[in-house]
Amino acid sequence: MYHILQNTLHTRTKNMQMRNPAEKKPHAVLIPFPYQGHINPLFGLAKLLHLRGFHITFVHTEYNYKRLLNSRALKALHVLPDFHFETIPDGLPLTHDAANVSQDIVSLGKSVRENFLLPFRELLVKLNDSAIAGLIPPVTCLISDFGLTFTTQAAQELELPILLFSPSSATCFVSIMNLRALSDKGLIPLKDESYLTNGYLDTKVDWIPDNMLKASAIVINTSDELESEALKALSSMLPSVYPIGPFPSFLNQSPQSHLESSGSNLWKEDTECLEWLKSKENNSVVYVNFGSITIMTPEQLLEFAWGLANSKRPFLWIIRPDLVIGGSIILSSEFSNIVSDRGLIASWCPQEQVLNHPSIGGFLTHCGWNSTIESVCAGVPMLCWPFFADQPTNCKSICSEWGIGIEIDADVKRKEVEKNVNELMLGEKGKEMRQKVMQLKKKVEEETRSGGLSYMNLDKVISEVLLKKT
Repeated sequence: MYHILQNTLHTRTKNMQMRNPAEKKPHAVLIPFPYQGHINPLFGLAKLLHLRGFHITFVHTEYNYKRLLNSRALKALHVLPDFHFETIPDGLPLTHDAANVSQDIVSLGKSVRENFLLPFRELLVKLNDSAIAGLIPPVTCLISDFGLTFTTQAAQELELPILLFSPSSATCFVSIMNLRALSDKGLIPLKDESYLTNGYLDTKVDWIPDNMLKASAIVINTSDELESEALKALSSMLPSVYPIGPFPSFLNQSPQSHLESSGSNLWKEDTECLEWLKSKENNSVVYVNFGSITIMTPEQLLEFAWGLANSKRPFLWIIRPDLVIGGSIILSSEFSNIVSDRGLIASWCPQEQVLNHPSIGGFLTHCGWNSTIESVCAGVPMLCWPFFADQPTNCKSICSEWGIGIEIDADVKRKEVEKNVNELMLGEKGKEMRQKVMQLKKKVEEETRSGGLSYMNLDKVISEVLLKKT
């Protein structure tokens, strides 16, 4: 009976492959933490793997998928038979307008930990049923945001290789890995400032998060050129760490065609700003965007506004609907009149296209890692106003280590904004930073080109991890 069943299955599999040659494709299921800054880089990795011949399933929450449909970010991908999307519920009540508002990150994080494993399991079962029916290739690997601990459990249950992806820098990843252990052991927070200099910081701690040990490998959207020391530290702590970025540099050098117009922005992009930029001189415009999470007070918004106005420089400023605490964004008619011929405000934009536009001369940024590497890959120096999480660390790399940025004080004042904008755009330090960032851009391009370290690391990840079972 066993041999009859085995032969039947063999015949069925053979017939499925004859009907569907795509069966032979490796099939990667990718799932990000459901927030904009985590979705974007994993989507970039999905594009890279698709260009390398993978069938892609990208998993969104139902809430974010509705936002993506509203923003029309996915229009170009819905026609592709080997790049499709699935959704799982996020376990939160629908209390906001899905077109404009990000969910509360604390509530979302709690729900991810408590509610995502079961629907994710059910999705993988559904995908396997579709594979048995010959509709798609069988799932061969999982790629997960490193913050989603439930995915390693699902991978173990299905005996699939799993790649954990860090959307933060390698420097921040080292800190994140040790933060919980240091807190659990009572080593942080420090009792007073004397602990910074009394040798206490040399205390050795041996700890590696459980989730990391269960992964087949860990990939980071960075390069050796950007973070060699942090990558050495990580490699001494974890067995398989691969820097395979920056993704923008990879994708800029890849033949994209059908993927080029697809995106992952949860807000609808205002592409009219690209036409406006065409009317401006090369390297003349300051691009201002504080990312998808940063919020500020109305007073801080006014300080930035009048600093930009008083600088007399042209600017493109992205102001999200939820940027200001309390939700009300009021800029006076006086301000609007003063900047009418040289300032443009939009609610969202295709950031990489903007940064790569020849009229952009500087970037006033919150220093999120995605924005940081996109600016490096575009060769644009930065003004830095970090808000929280990894941003102060990234700011230090930008300003102190790479020398391609100037930090603005957290207690922002218009005179400081005016001064630093003019230094960035017209000053000697600005010229020096522009030269340095262009050099850095060329170096990361070499790393993501055939024969470069990031390029070879991507090849290794595919052949030694993602294709291991197949």
